[in-house]
Amino acid sequence: MTVIFDDRQATRPARLYSQIMVAVETEIKFRVSDLAGLARRLGQAGFHLDTPRAFESNVLYDTPDRKMRARTEILRIRNYGGKCTLTHKRLPDEGPGEDRHKHRIETETEVADGDALAEVFQSLGLVPAFRYEKWRSEWSDGEGHCVVDETPIGNFAELEGEPAWIDSVAAKLGVPHSEYMTLSYGRLFDLWREEHHSAAEHLTFEAVGANAVQQ
Repeated sequence: MTVIFDDRQATRPARLYSQIMVAVETEIKFRVSDLAGLARRLGQAGFHLDTPRAFESNVLYDTPDRKMRARTEILRIRNYGGKCTLTHKRLPDEGPGEDRHKHRIETETEVADGDALAEVFQSLGLVPAFRYEKWRSEWSDGEGHCVVDETPIGNFAELEGEPAWIDSVAAKLGVPHSEYMTLSYGRLFDLWREEHHSAAEHLTFEAVGANAVQQ
């Protein structure tokens, strides 16, 4: 085998994209009424805090007529903890998108400049269709992850891992199957707006303002 070294690599600029990760994401959400209590139960269940509480902002891009949303598909630029990531999610090729758990094909990569990528999207005819914010902390037990989100419409947690692991950890945390949710934050926001007769268009702390649900 002949190995050819390309010395042009030494002078190439840093790539916009990092290594791409593609995976089947399986998760559930549940409401959190007691953040301190959940943190205590996570510690008792063998979890450790990977990422302390940090602000997260997200922008979903779509066609002007929302074709991606109609296909249950998202394209997202996220800024969290000083890192920017590009994520695409779609329904699995086989099997349900939702049963007791939520299943998506997720393709994700870190990006160096989220503003530059947003400019590319808009030049291609995509528009920033939905913005949402939260304060997030991330926990892990070495097998799966629990993220805790403080959003303008309440507090939620997500368990992400294999289905059997999700059910086992939920039981340890005292979360019954009846409290599982597979809704996106966009859909939860739609339901909240209907319930509160809100004209807010984005799930941001500024837009929701004084109408935010306190839990």
